[in-house]
Order: sequence, then structure tokens, then C-alpha cells
Amino acid sequence: MISVAVKRTILVVEDEKDIRELVRFHLEQEGYAVREAESGESALTVVAAERPALVVLDLMLPAMDGLEVCRRLRAAEATRALPVIMLTAKAAEVDRVLGLEFGADDYVTKPFSPRELVARVRAVLRRTHGEDTPAPHEIFERGRLRLDFDTYEAFIDGERLGLSLREFELLKFFVRHPNRVYDRLQLLDLVWGPETHVEPRTVDVHVRRLRRRIERDDANPELILTVRGVGYKFSPDALEP
Repeated sequence: MISVAVKRTILVVEDEKDIRELVRFHLEQEGYAVREAESGESALTVVAAERPALVVLDLMLPAMDGLEVCRRLRAAEATRALPVIMLTAKAAEVDRVLGLEFGADDYVTKPFSPRELVARVRAVLRRTHGEDTPAPHEIFERGRLRLDFDTYEAFIDGERLGLSLREFELLKFFVRHPNRVYDRLQLLDLVWGPETHVEPRTVDVHVRRLRRRIERDDANPELILTVRGVGYKFSPDALEP
């Protein structure tokens, strides 16, 4: 179970799943709650139901594009002031100007740095909602395992683990995304970051190190499982007695 304080919600509207997951991961790392939408129509539905603090909106969406979504948000009284950051592969000045004229608060072009996008999100929220609230204290605790995401401490059966920063980040990713299979390249992109250039086998090395620290028997792992020919998945049920 992960316990947190109330978070500001960011809606990520993007039809490419890999980009949605990348943006979601980095926003969640900064303490935001994230909702996702694949189309303009579903984005408007989520906005009406959940009233997010900000929308990260892809310009090139199927059926209803980002400009039309932004226009509709600005036309409605309830969402007129909702902050919007446009996210698109179009980098021409005319496209940026058009997005801003339709009411976008900022504009980020692909390929983009996730850290830059998070910085833009923070800056827009400061302008529209005032100073950032302190990041929530977040803890994962289930069975034998406890992770404190603020202090970067991990415990098994009450004993502190001496994890490196990257080992902690990998374990943190696993507990946040249980029972889903990720291949090495996905893990490198989502944990190490797209700007980091290391060999895919680096993931195997870190998985082996984690297994030695958290598994009852690292030769027969129960928590970090290998899915042959695909990658790895985290099975939290094995944490129970």
C-alpha cells in the first residue's frame, strides 16, 4: 500500500502510450497525481469529472485535435482558466503561435526532456495557483517491504537495505507498477531516463543486486520475476507472509 497526502492532479492527453507512460512516470516522481486520456473526447470527459490542476495536451490527436480541445476548454466557463501545456512534434513558429492563440499557457516540442516538461508544469502552476505546495510524503508498505520515497530508505523485515540510488529508483518503479511486464529498453527509458546512454544489460545487473537484497532466495525469486523473452515484472503478492 502507498500512502500519500493530497496531490495536485495533472491530466496527460497523448495518443502514444510510450510517451504517456514516460510523462506520467516523471510527474509522479515529483509528487503529482496523473490521469491519462488517449483522445480529445476522453480528455474533455476526464476534465469534467475530475477537474485537474493542469492539462498536458498533445496537439496531434485522432479525431479531435489538441487545438480544438483547447478551444473548447477556453469556451466553457468552468474550464476557462484551466492551465494547458501543449505537447507536440510540430516546432514551427506558426504552430507555437497558433497554440498560444488558442489559449495554451506554454508549449513544449518533441523530442523533449521530461525534466524540462516537469519544470514547465511547476512554472505554470506557480503562475496560476500560487507557490507550489510541499511535496507529499510517500511511503510504500506491504508485508516484509517498506520504502520511504522521501528519505530513499528501504527496509526488509525491519532491516535497512543499503541500496544505491539507482537500485532504489528501480525498486520504486517496480512497486509503483506491479504485475506489469517491462523489457530492458522500457526500464532504461523510464528509470534511467532517455538521455542516459547505457547498455540494456545494465538492467540485469541491477535486478540481480536487488534480488540479493529483497528475495528470500535470490536463486528462486518471488518478487522480481523474469518473463522469458520479454523482461521483468514485480509480484507484490509474494511480500505477504
